[in-house]
Amino acid sequence: MTGVPASAAGGSGAKPVRGGKLGTAAVNQASLWNIANILTMVRLLLVPGFVLLLFHNGGYDPAWRSFAWAAFAIAMITDLFDGHLARTYNLVTDFGKIADPIADKAIMGAALVSLSILGDLPWWITGVIIARELGITLMRFWVIRHAVIPASRGGKLKTLAQGTAAGMYVLALTGPLATLRFWVMMVAVVLTVVTGLDYVRQAVVLRRQGLAAERAAAAARAADATEALRAAAPAGAVAAVTDARPDEAEPRSETADIPAGAFDVRSGAAEARGGAEAER
Repeated sequence: MTGVPASAAGGSGAKPVRGGKLGTAAVNQASLWNIANILTMVRLLLVPGFVLLLFHNGGYDPAWRSFAWAAFAIAMITDLFDGHLARTYNLVTDFGKIADPIADKAIMGAALVSLSILGDLPWWITGVIIARELGITLMRFWVIRHAVIPASRGGKLKTLAQGTAAGMYVLALTGPLATLRFWVMMVAVVLTVVTGLDYVRQAVVLRRQGLAAERAAAAARAADATEALRAAAPAGAVAAVTDARPDEAEPRSETADIPAGAFDVRSGAAEARGGAEAER
């Protein structure tokens, strides 16, 4: 469980340059069936095989537990190799992004649950580790729209400690080695909790930053839209619409709508009435 998706997209016929990286065109043309994805699928297939070997002959046969340890070790090693290949050759596919973390958590979860069923590992240790892994996975999806939480050094050290401790518990160890594996598991539990809290902090910060960036982008788009309307409207029209207020509007004159000729008619009638009165 390195935290880096071991996904791939090779198989296009183009041979990668040793120590180099494939170009974008080669990656886009690549097939789903490549070495990184194949290693991820092998790790998935090893999960049921590991469980069968561990529980064979009652689950306490040292020989069969050694075989189970070999399957577990191969699964953990493939996790290192497919991640390295994916990073080195840009072998990224959607399948790998989903299958790699599932394979990581499946092999570790199967080991912890199986050991607890056999009574070799306390259930509270299994619960803490599995709850942390599932919680961080859900948290990654919670913030994936804003940013990707990168794998930290502490997370990689946690993975190494978990794999080492679980592997030691799979083996039928006694004496000082049995005591040593307990303390290695305690170190793994502490790293599991500490790195989990750090991931929570990172997730909260990244989500806040993402929401703030979205609000800033929305405000910028609104400002651009306003400027576009001002530029498209006739000169002074936008200012008149936006600046005018009902209480500042000029009062209309009572004679504003009277035709100009009406005044001449009225004045002529008044003069006629004045002349008639004078004759009397």
